[in-house]
Order: sequence, then C-alpha cells, then structure tokens
Amino acid sequence: MSELQQFFATATPICALPARGRARCSGFVDSVTILPPDIPPSFSAIITDVDKYTQPAPRKSGQKVPPKQNHRMRVVWLGRRRVPGIAPGTQLRFEGMVALRDGLPTMFNPRYEIIGKQEI
Repeated sequence: MSELQQFFATATPICALPARGRARCSGFVDSVTILPPDIPPSFSAIITDVDKYTQPAPRKSGQKVPPKQNHRMRVVWLGRRRVPGIAPGTQLRFEGMVALRDGLPTMFNPRYEIIGKQEI
C-alpha cells in the first residue's frame, strides 16, 4: 500500500472530526481569506471534504458541529500573509489539533501536503 493510500485509509472525514483533538484529514480548498496589512498576519482557508456525501459519524463529545457546516473546516496559518500553493481548488492532506471556533472545526498551523493532479 502506498503512503498516499495509507494516509487516506487513516484520514478522518471532516464530518466526523472531534470537537477537540488530533486529526488527519484531506480535502479541497474552497476559499482563502487574506487580511489587510494593518492587522497581525494570518492566512486562512476553508477546506471541503473530499467526499462530502458521506454520512456524519456519531460524535463522542457533547459539542457538535452545526449540520450546515459539517463538511467544511477552517485551516489557519498564524504569522503568514500567504502560503505558497494554497489556492481555491487545491487538494490537501493535513494533520494537527482540531478545535471548534465560531461553530467551525479549526486547525491552526497544521502539517500539510499539497496533492498534485496525476497527468495521463
């Protein structure tokens, strides 16, 4: 089994993320937010599940992600105005600590890899 296949086999769908804890996920960048230069730098992206049609798994925690947002999460890189390669449509695999922020699962400064498209 290749490293990529192994990652996807152990990845947690965004709809099944815990409210808090470590997770490995994958998805597509839906949108990015670039902040104005007069505030502290951070770069954030909204990630959509690779398979957004999966059924949400039951959560162990009492805190739940609102149903409308259970296939999306926010990824934030603090101290950076841009992250090279991160743009809408990019497929990522990433891991880090998840916390619920403003009703959306959020991961700060995750370890990430950009997944390129295979040429035929």
